[in-house]
Amino acid sequence: MAFGGRRYRMASKDAMRERILDAATKRFKHYGYAKTSMAEIAADLQMSPGNLYRYFPGKIDIALAIAEEHGEKQHQQLIEAANEAGLPAVARLRNIFHLDMVLTYEQIESDHRTFELAQIIKTERPAWVNARLARERELINAVLAEGVANGEFDLDDIPTTSEMLQSALMKFRYPQLWSNLKLPALQREFDGVCRLLLVGLAGRKGTARDCPFTEADMLIPQKSATSAHAA
Repeated sequence: MAFGGRRYRMASKDAMRERILDAATKRFKHYGYAKTSMAEIAADLQMSPGNLYRYFPGKIDIALAIAEEHGEKQHQQLIEAANEAGLPAVARLRNIFHLDMVLTYEQIESDHRTFELAQIIKTERPAWVNARLARERELINAVLAEGVANGEFDLDDIPTTSEMLQSALMKFRYPQLWSNLKLPALQREFDGVCRLLLVGLAGRKGTARDCPFTEADMLIPQKSATSAHAA
């Protein structure tokens, strides 16, 4: 009986947590993060500010929880792109970065408050941003390892290569942070930079050097693109 009561309390707490995130998301989208207070979020939920602080220590923690939920959905789509059957490693590697760019670009374009929230989290919780990059590198490492094993890539230090790829393509990870280019122009730049990097990974021996980089080989698989719009 005690166990059942504890499980009920946990479920109730999770439900309240989701209500808080939903109310805060609406506030952030309408008024912006800076103009939203914990007291206002609490009022929207018809609860006291003190009760709200039982769930989240501060406003930045609510923002982080919202970002975490969105980030998890996006990461699952990157996993799909990394594991897409029938594509060579060079295409899957390219698709990870390309999908990341498209998802982030469209999210910010559809809701400009997302950009504000991202900048605040980057400033106040840089460790969280670094943890997300590290998690993405795990996917990149796996695809690079497959490419080395099947002869597409010619490289020795996979972890460092992953880190350098992220650094070289950072402009495309948060496109609106670095430029005012629209997606077609970003796509052109991305294709050019990515081609240089991926051919470079092939070295003198890797078969990725001979990759035609055609739409059939290189564009985001339809399954991933569809799921991106559905998310």
